Amino acid sequence: MKPVNRRNPAILGMTMLVLAGSILGPEQLARYKDHGTLNQIIVEETDESSEGYRYTLNSNEKLYLLSECLNHQVFPESEQSAMTRIPASGVDYENLIGSYSFVINRQGPSGKEITSEEIYEVCNREIGMLKERGVLPDSVKEVRSSSYDAVLYSAIDVLEPQNNMSVWKVSLSTSHQNADKANRLIDAYIDAVSGRIYEFYVRTESTWDQMQPEKMMEEWESYMGLTGREPYESVNPLLETTPNYVKYRFPGIEGGSTVVTIGFYDGINELFIKIT
Repeated sequence: MKPVNRRNPAILGMTMLVLAGSILGPEQLARYKDHGTLNQIIVEETDESSEGYRYTLNSNEKLYLLSECLNHQVFPESEQSAMTRIPASGVDYENLIGSYSFVINRQGPSGKEITSEEIYEVCNREIGMLKERGVLPDSVKEVRSSSYDAVLYSAIDVLEPQNNMSVWKVSLSTSHQNADKANRLIDAYIDAVSGRIYEFYVRTESTWDQMQPEKMMEEWESYMGLTGREPYESVNPLLETTPNYVKYRFPGIEGGSTVVTIGFYDGINELFIKIT
């Protein structure tokens, strides 16, 4: 009588178990993992350094953008000032007029921008820096919230909306227009992030003959972090309302350039740096 091989049923059974596990095991494991994660909030920390590239305007490009926007701004008293009324949700780019727009920022400062409580302190800090560099006379007084108004604006390249910046305009309050303006800041445009002063008008006791515009422009250029300055001869000098001025040009965006004028109005003794 031939002996019975008792190992064959055992081997067959193990084989069937292995096959069943390979077929059903992954599905059951997946269900188990899903049961542990479904309907639960899981927070994971991520490395922000792995975010996509974000383009940041350099100093020359920001100067150019602001100059273009200032040349296209619509003043509040104008009938066209409707474009400055931005919905609470943000800027309506589709309804902006022209290639550049300078509009009031109704949303207020973001977490990275100078707040309305900080702007006067920042303005005084920057005035102090310009005094140290010889750009402003030492006699210029500090600004105070009781005498000045500060409004936050957005400068926007409408065709390339990623090119935008925020700027504070600090002005002597209209309620103080008839007050003594001697040695006072009249107007200034201030970067809402860095605090740098792009443009200003100040009354001073000094005269144009006592000033060194070339040296002052060198210091302002360094203060702003600008590059590529070169002298600029105005095509139409009659456009200026004073004979006391010197113009320079800085490279801007995509071949454009910004003309910066340092000048002085006789009679009212007003020193200014303006961008066009």
